Amino acid sequence: MSNIPLRYRRTPIVILMLVIAGCAAGPNFLAPGAPSGERYTIDDAAARIDGEQTLLPGAAIDACWWQAFGSPSLNAVVEMALRGSPTIDSARATMAQAVQLLAAARGTALPQLTLDASIVHGNTAANGAGGAGTALAITPALTLDTDLFGATSRRIEQAHALLEYQRAQTQGARLTVAGNTVLLSIAIASTRAQIAAVQDIIAVDRRNLDLVRIAVEGGKSARLAMLTAESQLAADMALLPPLQQQAAVSSHALSILTGRHPGQWTPPGFELEALRLPRDMPLVLPSALVRRRPDIVAAEAQLHAASATIGIAAAQLYPSLTLSADWRAAGASVGELFDRPVWSIAANLLAPVFNGHTLAAQRDAAIDAYAAQLGSYRQTVLQAFGQVADVLEALRHDAALEQAQADALALARKTLDLTQQSYLVGEASLLDLLQAQRLYQQARLGNARARGQRVADSAQLFIVMGGADG
Repeated sequence: MSNIPLRYRRTPIVILMLVIAGCAAGPNFLAPGAPSGERYTIDDAAARIDGEQTLLPGAAIDACWWQAFGSPSLNAVVEMALRGSPTIDSARATMAQAVQLLAAARGTALPQLTLDASIVHGNTAANGAGGAGTALAITPALTLDTDLFGATSRRIEQAHALLEYQRAQTQGARLTVAGNTVLLSIAIASTRAQIAAVQDIIAVDRRNLDLVRIAVEGGKSARLAMLTAESQLAADMALLPPLQQQAAVSSHALSILTGRHPGQWTPPGFELEALRLPRDMPLVLPSALVRRRPDIVAAEAQLHAASATIGIAAAQLYPSLTLSADWRAAGASVGELFDRPVWSIAANLLAPVFNGHTLAAQRDAAIDAYAAQLGSYRQTVLQAFGQVADVLEALRHDAALEQAQADALALARKTLDLTQQSYLVGEASLLDLLQAQRLYQQARLGNARARGQRVADSAQLFIVMGGADG
C-alpha cells in the first residue's frame, strides 16, 4: 500500500491513463491484510486456564455475552444501560448525520435541475418603449458534472468511509457502555464482599480489645497489650472508609451509565457469590480480531477516507467538464411566455493552468495524511493485540492467585476449627481463638479480592475481543 503515494507523486500521467480506462483519479483502497500469526502470547497454545476455565479459540461470542456470568440483576442493568445511555444516543445521532452526508454526496453525481422564475413591473420591452407593464420570465436549467477524473466519485467514497467510521464508533459506544456496566457491577460486588470481611475483622478486634481491657483492669496483663489491641483495631478500621468510598463511586458511575441521576437510582445489591465465573471463554483469533473490534474497524475506515482524499486532490489537477442545457421563455403575460422560447446546450471545460503549485501541494499533503493514518491504524492494531495478551496473562495469574488464596482460606479455616476445639477443652485461650478468627477473616478478605479480580478480568476478555459477533 505504501508504494501508491510514491507512484502518484512521481508519475501523475498515470492518473490520466486511469481516466482513459474509466477509473477515478487516486489509488483504489485496499484494506490492510490480516496478521498471519494465530497467537497473542507465547503461551496461547495452552487453552486450559485451570479447572474452572478453558479458552475456546475461534469460538463465537454471544450477542449478550454478559449473560455468561449468570446474574439476572446484571443482565437487567446492562439492558437498562444500553437503552438509556446518553453516550449511545449521541453516537447514533452522529451516525444518522453521516448517513445524510453520504446521501448529499451521492446527490452531487446526479443531474441538477434548477428553475428561475421572475416577474418584473415597469418599463419593459414587452410593453413597448415607455410603456409600463409586467414582464414574466421562466428559465429551467439542467446541469451535469461529467466527473471526468472521479472527484465526485471519490467524495462519495470518502463519505461512505466516514459513515463506516461512525458505524464502528456506535458499535464501540455500545461495547464501552455494556463493558463498563459489567465491570462496575463486578466491582460493586467485590467491594461489598471485602467490606463484609473487614467488618467481621473489626468485630473480632473489638472483642479482642474488650478481653484485653478486662485483663489489664484485673492486673493480669500489661498496659502495652491494650495499646497493641487498640492499634490493631484502628488499623483495621482504616481499611473500611476507602472500600466504602470505592463502592459509592462505582455505584454513582453505574447510575450515570444507565442515564440516571445518582440521587434518583441505586444499583442492585450485587453479591460476588452470585456472579458465575464463565467456564468456556471464547478466544477470537488475531486474523478475525482486526475485522470485528470497533476501534480497529474505525481506524480502517479513517484510512479508507484518507485514501479517497488523495483521489479528490489528484482530480483537481486535471480539467473538469460540465454539461448544461437551459430553456428560457419571457412575455408580458402567461400566454406570451411560450411564443418565442430560447434554448441552449453548452459544455464548459475548466482546466487549471497556473496555481502556484497549490493543487499539487494539496495532493501531496493528502498523501502524507494517508501515511500518517496508516501509522495510526497499525498502532491501533498493535495496542489491541497487546490488550488481549495482557488479559490472557491476567487470567492465568488470577487463577494462580485465587488458588493460593483458597489454600490460605482453607488453612485458616482448619486453624480456626482446631483452635475452637482446643478452647473447648481448655488448651487454648480466648485470645488465641479470637486471633484465629481474625486470621480467617483476613483470608476471606484476600479471597474476595482475588475472586473479584478474576471475574472482572473474565469480563475484560470479552471486551478487548470486541464483544458480540456480528
